[in-house]
Amino acid sequence: MDKNIYVHASSLDIGYKEEVIVPDINLELKNGQALALIGTNGSGKSTLLRTIVNLIEPLSGALTVFGRDPGSSPRRVAYLGQFHNGGFILPLQAIDVVRMGRFPVHGLLGRMRKEDDEIVRSAMHMMGIENIADTPMRYLSGGQQQRTYLAQVLAHRADLLVLDEPTAGLDAGGRDLYLQAVKSELARGAAVVLATHDIQEEATICDQVMLLAHRVVAYGSPQTALNPEALLETFGIVVTGDKRLRVIESVHGHDHGEGQHEKHQDKI
Repeated sequence: MDKNIYVHASSLDIGYKEEVIVPDINLELKNGQALALIGTNGSGKSTLLRTIVNLIEPLSGALTVFGRDPGSSPRRVAYLGQFHNGGFILPLQAIDVVRMGRFPVHGLLGRMRKEDDEIVRSAMHMMGIENIADTPMRYLSGGQQQRTYLAQVLAHRADLLVLDEPTAGLDAGGRDLYLQAVKSELARGAAVVLATHDIQEEATICDQVMLLAHRVVAYGSPQTALNPEALLETFGIVVTGDKRLRVIESVHGHDHGEGQHEKHQDKI
């Protein structure tokens, strides 16, 4: 297989035990490319991300990451999940959490070098949290915590970033910093796959989008996949006006690991 193909799925069924959440997934993600998974809560976004990072096993079909089985190259993959508890169980400061991004490189007890410190500081600068480096996580706002966990992912310097709702809790300034950080990661050759509800922002940085509603509704470039018919099938209702699309979300069920939420709107 082409070494530039970082994630490849063919006739992939994903789910839990014997319950198929999304069947027949086919995708190909190369270095320097970004894929946005778009759909309601329960559509299968988190399930696919967790399968890519080997937290759950594929039910059938083929899935490779860097040409190997998922989980075979942990140093090359950085994962941001939706839930983070460590900073509240332990008295960790923000910089301690970001330093964890270097653990896959050196190990839990490995010695940090000057280069690692520079990478950590650079990641914190990218997310605008240098001024809270010594602040305990329990005292940070939700947006500051999310910036810290995003900085941890950036500090990994991974070849593949897997991000589940990365803009959750971020204000406008935080979202701008996040978008710039992703663009920087793509520019250095990393690949990114992310789950999102924010259609407008992610479409500006992603080469591919996949619309999910317990099946693959559409997959391709944002220009082709984000059409009114596909969005209607994915979210339930689409109202057009002022040359923009407004998507009013309807809930399709539940996805293990994805919480319920209220309806909201995205514009394109």
